[in-house]
Amino acid sequence: MKNLKRIGYIVLIAIIIILGFIIYSNANKNNENNQQEKVLSEIKYIESKLVQLFNEMNKIESRNYTISIGEILKDSSSSQNSIESNSGGSEGGTSSGEESDSTNNSNSSLNSDQDNKKFELQLSGVLTNKEDINWDYIKGEIENIYTSLATITIDFYQIGTTQENVIKFNQQLDKLSIAIKEENKELVLGELSNLYTNLSNITQNINGNELYKKVIKIKDNIFKAYSKLDTGNWEEIANDISNAITLYSELLTNTTENIEKQYEINKGYILINEMQNAVNLQDVSIFLIKYKNLLEELNSI
Repeated sequence: MKNLKRIGYIVLIAIIIILGFIIYSNANKNNENNQQEKVLSEIKYIESKLVQLFNEMNKIESRNYTISIGEILKDSSSSQNSIESNSGGSEGGTSSGEESDSTNNSNSSLNSDQDNKKFELQLSGVLTNKEDINWDYIKGEIENIYTSLATITIDFYQIGTTQENVIKFNQQLDKLSIAIKEENKELVLGELSNLYTNLSNITQNINGNELYKKVIKIKDNIFKAYSKLDTGNWEEIANDISNAITLYSELLTNTTENIEKQYEINKGYILINEMQNAVNLQDVSIFLIKYKNLLEELNSI
């Protein structure tokens, strides 16, 4: 009887240990998954900021039209009639009727201000855009990244990113900031491309999300080419685009994993080959038009 009780206690203790181990393992796994998702959202945040900076360098917008607000000019006769109308009335002191007219005129003036507004759609494409780089906007965006840098750095380490890659990223951010302060477009594009490469390398440490990791590597090569447009080195640009096409072909072969995005992937493959045609033409404007279309498609994958 004692032996049976002893065996029962041993079995009970074993069950408790096993259950504790399972609960502990699941809790660790959930914490790890939450950490991975947190870092992924941080990477997407930084990436969106970097893409905005790339686009601002050449005033690339995701839409082809912007809304312009102007004033409608009234003719002189209309203005004169308005003055004469307002000057009419009794000659005596201020009456309650005049106060009412004054209030109505005030409200009418507010409505008139709204009526005088003219809204127009203006083309904002690559070929029609003549605006200068908004350096104040760029400086503000880069400072926004710094506000989250300490937290992001810790999170990078927690997903297994090497110290070397984290230090490279932080140092490269400083280099980019210096280039932005000097308002040197060619230098900014080069440092921006290097920072995006650092981000792409860190992204590869995330568990799962294979499609996103491949797309960010493809975009890395696109941005490398984009950053060299002002140098006129079309041979290097051609190599970068060729590397992007090679990486993109991997998306086409892995149809099982990417079945839900197959239409977007096929469309993107056409657009990335169009980039190669733009390189052959060695025309910056054509390159930027096709870059814009490709980037929008890659962002949808």
